[in-house]
Amino acid sequence: MQTEDAWQLRSPGQEGNALESKKRLLQIIRKLKKEYPQPRTALNFSSPFELLVATIMSAQTTDAQVNRVTSVLFNKYTTIKAFADAPIKTLQKDISSVNFFNNKAKNIQASAQMLLREFNGNIPQTMAEIIRLPGVARKTGNIVLSTIYGVNEGIAVDTHVMRLSQRLGLSTYADPVRIERDLMELTPQKEWANLSHLLVLHGRNICQARKPKHAECVLRDICPSKDL
Repeated sequence: MQTEDAWQLRSPGQEGNALESKKRLLQIIRKLKKEYPQPRTALNFSSPFELLVATIMSAQTTDAQVNRVTSVLFNKYTTIKAFADAPIKTLQKDISSVNFFNNKAKNIQASAQMLLREFNGNIPQTMAEIIRLPGVARKTGNIVLSTIYGVNEGIAVDTHVMRLSQRLGLSTYADPVRIERDLMELTPQKEWANLSHLLVLHGRNICQARKPKHAECVLRDICPSKDL
């Protein structure tokens, strides 16, 4: 249920604009699904906890770099308990090629310990519970919940989603929380996870930060930034 505190109330004219934005967003999703028919996270994992670890590590680090690290890391630490019991300096060294590795290692270990202590080693299935884990905010929570459990509680907003949301006229905000709210309001809930993956894929391949490939973009005919 939307509350006045969470959502800005709209005038009749704004409601009409919102309806047009919803229609355009459905067009965007349809077009991008044709380009990327199997949208999913690019992070490699073989268990829910591995996905949690990889996603924590991915903040301000490319998925490709995270995958290089986890290809070794997940062979060394094969259980949640192994992460929980590892000497922190060793764990920090093992992920030292990702940005902010000291804090990420501490958060990964603290999350492993909390999972064993409070959740019987299972990844929580709700946003309220999963964001209690150290180093886990809404973006990580959204990725893990939708990928592991098929639970759409929100839309994961990373730098690609932020950039494309603004370029496509889906949000005027720079704050990830406000962008997520705008996108959730415009997007059918069943498409929340897909939208994030689709925008990430398109952001990496076509709508890049410095030199967007307008001529190759399948959204060119409906993109308000096509001539910028």
